[in-house]
Amino acid sequence: MAREDLKHKRILLKLSGEVLCGARGGFGIDADTLKDVAEQIVEVHETGVELGLVIGGGNIFRGLKGSASGMDRTAADHMGMLATVINSLALQDGLEKAGVATRVMSALEIRQVSEPYIRRRAVRHLEKGRIVIFAAGTGNPYFSTDTAAALRAMEIRADLLCKATKVDGIYDRDPEKFPDATMYTRISYDRFLVDRVGVMDSTAVTLCRDNQLPIRVFNLTTPGNIDRVIRGEDVGTLVGEDNE
Repeated sequence: MAREDLKHKRILLKLSGEVLCGARGGFGIDADTLKDVAEQIVEVHETGVELGLVIGGGNIFRGLKGSASGMDRTAADHMGMLATVINSLALQDGLEKAGVATRVMSALEIRQVSEPYIRRRAVRHLEKGRIVIFAAGTGNPYFSTDTAAALRAMEIRADLLCKATKVDGIYDRDPEKFPDATMYTRISYDRFLVDRVGVMDSTAVTLCRDNQLPIRVFNLTTPGNIDRVIRGEDVGTLVGEDNE
């Protein structure tokens, strides 16, 4: 596909840390799953789209869970940020083994393993065809990696924020508990917020609404879905203005 034929020229892809666990779930990083995810991302990169990534750290440590067990919230959130750095480095390794140049840019300075996040430098990396992995969230406690993804998407002027999940899109109720749940193909920001849809936190969605950045929620485990999204196909659920 020629670059000029792409529906979206620059996207921010948000992945959950749990996706690296693979089908077995649980804790850590499954090598085969990491390879599969990296290969999907490489296929998308080869179309010419400029691609930024944010990956969570829930497969290693989740700040909210630590806080709920009695830890200081700020300390727990910083541990969660470091978990995202581990996942970012793993993803970088998988992508570079597949022959794609990448840069990990961290909101927390860890110069031995990553670049500090500087917006103009990140944009320059994207323009040079490198995949940029944004690690350590926003660098601040009390903010999720969803919010970090929305913020970075805005800063790099992405056309679309993509949230890759393990379900096909956004439903009117939990599809795992209710087999007759109905999936939305489109939903407005305001409806998303009023209904308290749990697939993405409200701070991230509000930030996207205020800056008119569309969000596409789709199933990462379906082969080729990321490629379909950048081609402009109606995959999963689109969150945007008046998308009832």
